[in-house]
Amino acid sequence: MKRTELGELGEFGLIDRLKANVKIYQPSTVFGIGDDAAVIDSGTHYTLVSTDMLVEGVHFDLSYVPLKHLGYKAIAVNMSDIAAMNGIPKQVTVSISLSNRFSVEAIEEIYEGINAACENYKVDLVGGDTTSTRAGLALSITAIGEVSKEAISYRKGAKANDVLCVTGDLGAAYLGLQVLEREKQVFLENPEMKPELNDHEYLVGRQLRPEGRTDIVHDLKEKGIVPTSMIDVSDGLASEILHISKASGVGMTVFVDNIPIENKTLTTANEFNVNPITVVMNGGEDYELLMTISQEDYDKVKAIPEITPIGFVTEDKNNILVTNSGEKVPITAQGWNHLQDKE
Repeated sequence: MKRTELGELGEFGLIDRLKANVKIYQPSTVFGIGDDAAVIDSGTHYTLVSTDMLVEGVHFDLSYVPLKHLGYKAIAVNMSDIAAMNGIPKQVTVSISLSNRFSVEAIEEIYEGINAACENYKVDLVGGDTTSTRAGLALSITAIGEVSKEAISYRKGAKANDVLCVTGDLGAAYLGLQVLEREKQVFLENPEMKPELNDHEYLVGRQLRPEGRTDIVHDLKEKGIVPTSMIDVSDGLASEILHISKASGVGMTVFVDNIPIENKTLTTANEFNVNPITVVMNGGEDYELLMTISQEDYDKVKAIPEITPIGFVTEDKNNILVTNSGEKVPITAQGWNHLQDKE
């Protein structure tokens, strides 16, 4: 029997393969696998359900990730998935797997962060599961949200001449991770050295304590804008562009000059001798929102300071990055793919 290695498919290839054998039995299931959240018809509105798992050694390193921040981040990244469907989060469940190397006080510290996030996003922690493992720590969060039927946004739906927009700024979280990894190596070589993070507080904060952009959902509603498509930027801008392109059957043209990048991200990219556009396109973990809007909503969206137009949608399926010099470069995804061989 042929053996297929996980690295041959990668995360998204595996999802596509497993999805092919999934059957939907309930008429209330409007949309299943393949977007930021599942969509369930609850009569007057849609219920959104999304699950994410954070695994020690894969998604976080406890040598520099405070437990309280880890708990907060676990909730925040799920809020991002609900926001990506133009929905409002309402409840979460938390499942945790841990070894006996963790004390009760350590677990309470994780839940301090979870509770702080729940208070910030006004969501209720309504259940979960706790189990033991022989090594490591894993957190699995399920978020439940709501969206009116006329306001839901999927990855599909983008159409030619729509405006491509993104919230906030990009690339900071990846460089925050690089700073933390560098300081970890310095500490391992000399435990007497203290980490130098003062000049990189913004970047490190974006990595350790990101925010799901539920605020943008409220801004869009206030302006009467329903994005024609939307996704959260968790695996790098390039990957998310290709997701919308594939789901919608369209192409995207993105202008480098228009991509919002914080000055500190630019200077730190130079410090690490990496191209900031490479960081933005492939870094990940920004948890901003990438969306397309109709031309008629363009003036409305300009009134939301946190949203920046970066390009437009084309009829063909070509995804192009236009550089400062006017060169057109095909967009390819090299961002975080959990199951790809990293060697």
